[in-house]
Amino acid sequence: MNVLICFDKFKDSMSATQAGAILETVLAEKHPDWEIETIALADGGEGFCEILTTTQKGKLETHEVSGSLFDPIQAQLGWVTGANLSSETRKDWNLERTSKVAIIEIAQASGLQELPIDARDCWKTSSLGTGQLIRVAVEQGADCILLGVGGSSTNDLGLGVLEALGLEFYDRDNLLLQSIRPELWQQVDQIQGSLPTNIPPIKIACDVQNPLFGPQGAAAIYGPQKGLKPKDHPTIEKEGKRIATLLCNYLQQPWKLTEVPGSGAAGGITFGLSTCCNVELLPGFDLVSQWLNIPEKLETCDWLITGEGKFDSSSLQGKGPGTLAQTALTKGKRVTIMAGRIDITATQIGKESKTELIEISPRDLPLSLALEKGPELLAKEAAILI
Repeated sequence: MNVLICFDKFKDSMSATQAGAILETVLAEKHPDWEIETIALADGGEGFCEILTTTQKGKLETHEVSGSLFDPIQAQLGWVTGANLSSETRKDWNLERTSKVAIIEIAQASGLQELPIDARDCWKTSSLGTGQLIRVAVEQGADCILLGVGGSSTNDLGLGVLEALGLEFYDRDNLLLQSIRPELWQQVDQIQGSLPTNIPPIKIACDVQNPLFGPQGAAAIYGPQKGLKPKDHPTIEKEGKRIATLLCNYLQQPWKLTEVPGSGAAGGITFGLSTCCNVELLPGFDLVSQWLNIPEKLETCDWLITGEGKFDSSSLQGKGPGTLAQTALTKGKRVTIMAGRIDITATQIGKESKTELIEISPRDLPLSLALEKGPELLAKEAAILI
């Protein structure tokens, strides 16, 4: 039996790497004669930098930067050379074998998972630390930057990134506002400063299509999980539009950048970067799949086991586990999905699907306990897999 294990993260419980290792250990003990391969998935969120860097035999660095709430934290920056990438990727990205690609993950420096639930407040959080990592990459001569934008704690339109790169924000009295964040937006009257002229192309791994503003915008859809109260949505939307207008005018960019699908990703960081950089949005799972050579591995396996913290209809909208499951089914593979919570039926995954769905957490178990016991619950269910 050739088994391919491809988990995404179990948010607030287990990383993709941890979940895969648990399942592999259990299966290997029961079936030592099986061939088992484990790949950790990351579509741009937690684990993106480490997974993509290590699988391409790159180098990981750690830098001290500002966290979401401006406390100093340690964040990873990955480096991969063009020689380690496929010829297809080099051609698509216009890279040489000697080119340097910097890999940055917003969840490292500006991530939601680093904040306790009661500290999540997108009025106060900033993407400054992510900007500091980008600045390091620019200063160290990156020919291309690959940025994963999943799992952010921010809704700052990427102004923190732009502040780190050199933009300055002033109030009506021409006083400099530092550590810019949404709670200071009402004080911003003008933008000054300059940005590096040698920022390389930035590829953004992004699986969302949300614009910056409106009912499907960053604040409306993702603000609540970042601590935004419903009553505050009109204010952050109004001030956000004013700030976006100031930024577009200062950098001589069109307002239509706010309407581009994906401009609302990570609280608008894709919008902010697009006002000053050569930005290209790439489907996160497609990118990771190509880098990790998943299509070939899927061809040779007999059984795919995948999953994540919560598997629902959104998992079938371009996310890794859902896409993998559907692809494997079309190839006649056995498919098992394991998740903390499953809010979908097998037939929704594919016509006449025979996918095995395993919900590892009892429904009557409080969420806090389910998250704490996630590894134990996964191991328990893995032990009864045939």
